[in-house]
Amino acid sequence: MITLALSKGRIFDDSLPLLRAAGIEVLDDPEKSRKLILATSRPDLRVVMVRASDVPTYVRHGGADLGVAGLDVLLETDDGLYRPLDLGIARCRMSVATREDFDYAAAVKQGSRIRVATKYTRMARQHFAAKGVHVDLIKLYGSMELAPLTGLADAIVDMVSTGSTLKANHLVEVERIMDITARLVVNPASLKLKREPIRALIDAFEAAVAAAR
Repeated sequence: MITLALSKGRIFDDSLPLLRAAGIEVLDDPEKSRKLILATSRPDLRVVMVRASDVPTYVRHGGADLGVAGLDVLLETDDGLYRPLDLGIARCRMSVATREDFDYAAAVKQGSRIRVATKYTRMARQHFAAKGVHVDLIKLYGSMELAPLTGLADAIVDMVSTGSTLKANHLVEVERIMDITARLVVNPASLKLKREPIRALIDAFEAAVAAAR
């Protein structure tokens, strides 16, 4: 049995066309079912539904043979997993955002110090260190946009897709850190023990991604 770890939401939705192109149908809808282990049209393949941030953990420790995770999650956890394929799905970007009236350019002059709220503390620290800016990092797990509005932080580092949430809260995107897509990740031990079926699955995903371009 091969186990594929996915997370609810955009990654699951964007993975379905690739799975179909690879000849695989997921037989349950995680939005309508309470099941956490979903059967597929292939008797030797099942899907487990986990939190997006937990996908690398499941794959690393063998709870899943492979998974789909955003590059943001992988870089933040420094996972060390085998990443054979950029799936090109769940596209977004990691950016710095501030209040509309905040002078970000003046605030990040080399040697300055600002307060930044984010759940991506590792990546934020690396980004600002490369710019020579000292940061006081405040770890948050949600409602990131509130931080600058309440005075908790000068800026946030967060994922941005359309930018509509920032606009609705009178925030502006002031710097793009990197573009993010979802990656296929594989447990190295699984690749050795189940090489043929997993390699075939990777090849099927690769063909599906190429066809979608």
